[in-house]
Amino acid sequence: MLFDFANVLVFLGVGITFVFAMLLAGRFVRPQIPDPEKATTYECGERPIGNAWIQFNFRFYLIALIFIIFDVEIAFMFPVAVVFRRWVESGQGMLALAEILVFVGILFLGLVYVWAKGDIKWQKLMTTDAPVRGKDRRVSL
Repeated sequence: MLFDFANVLVFLGVGITFVFAMLLAGRFVRPQIPDPEKATTYECGERPIGNAWIQFNFRFYLIALIFIIFDVEIAFMFPVAVVFRRWVESGQGMLALAEILVFVGILFLGLVYVWAKGDIKWQKLMTTDAPVRGKDRRVSL
């Protein structure tokens, strides 16, 4: 058993050594010609306009995270779908089905929670009685 762990450690060591050797070889082979145009931000072939540090709508990140969570669900369910017939033949089909249904149920509860919070809507409504940047929305006559 110790021999198996040694194989993994040797393979890991060879892999790390290979990566650093290639990075070091690339450093010696590639030309070192600094240029101000090389240091500019690349925008799909277009010259950048203005500062790159602009504020994006936080909704982009929230929608992307929600998508990734439900996309990873498929990555976890695909292997089960591949071997499900073998589990049914061995008598473990109901257990596997129950596990997948619990998994999908938990994700469905997450979807209901996100939907109820309104995080799936692109434009979220704000309440009118909340102060805006320290100012009160009441109108004084």
